[in-house]
Amino acid sequence: MIIWVNGAFGVGKSTLAAELRTALSGSVVTDPEDVGALLRQSLAGHPRQMRDYQDYPAWRRLSVQFITEVHQLTGGPVIVPMTVLNQTYLRELFEPLAELGTPVHDVVLHAGPDPLEARITAGREYPGDRERSEAVRAHRRRRAADYRLAAATWLPGAASQVVDISDLTTDQTLQAVLTRLPLLLDPS
Repeated sequence: MIIWVNGAFGVGKSTLAAELRTALSGSVVTDPEDVGALLRQSLAGHPRQMRDYQDYPAWRRLSVQFITEVHQLTGGPVIVPMTVLNQTYLRELFEPLAELGTPVHDVVLHAGPDPLEARITAGREYPGDRERSEAVRAHRRRRAADYRLAAATWLPGAASQVVDISDLTTDQTLQAVLTRLPLLLDPS
C-alpha cells in the first residue's frame, strides 16, 4: 500500500512520514522531491528548464515509476510526503498507481492559516543556517495561498482522508491518521 501525505508546505508531512515509518513495520519513506531534484540538476541552464519541477510531465511519470519500484522492492507500505496542489498533476500520479493495483491512501493534513503560520515560523530545516531556513519559510508562506485555494475548491473531495491538525501535537496527528487508515498493522 501507498500512503500519500499531502497538505500545505510546512504543515508537517515529513514529520508525520517519519512517525508513520516508525509505527508501521516494514514501511519506507519515498520522497518524489528527490526525483524533482534530479530533474532540476539535469536541466539546470537548459532552455526547457522550468521553475517548478512538478510542471515536468517527466517528473510525474518518473515519480510513479520510482514509487512503484520501491513498493515492489519492499512490499510496502510506502509513505510519500509530497504536496501536490494541481488537480491534474495529482490525477496523473494517482491513476497510474491505481491501475497497477496498489492501494493508494491519500491523507491531507490541514491546518488553518494561523496554525500553519505558527508551524512555518517554528520550522528549522537547516539548524545553524538561518538564511537557508528563512528561504524555506518564505517559500512556504508564498505557497500557502495555493494550498488555501486547493483546499477551498477540490482537494478535500479528492482525498481519502482530511485530517485537521490545527490543534494537534505530532503524536496526536500520528494517532489521528492511523485511526483513519484501514487496518495496516497485522493484529496477530
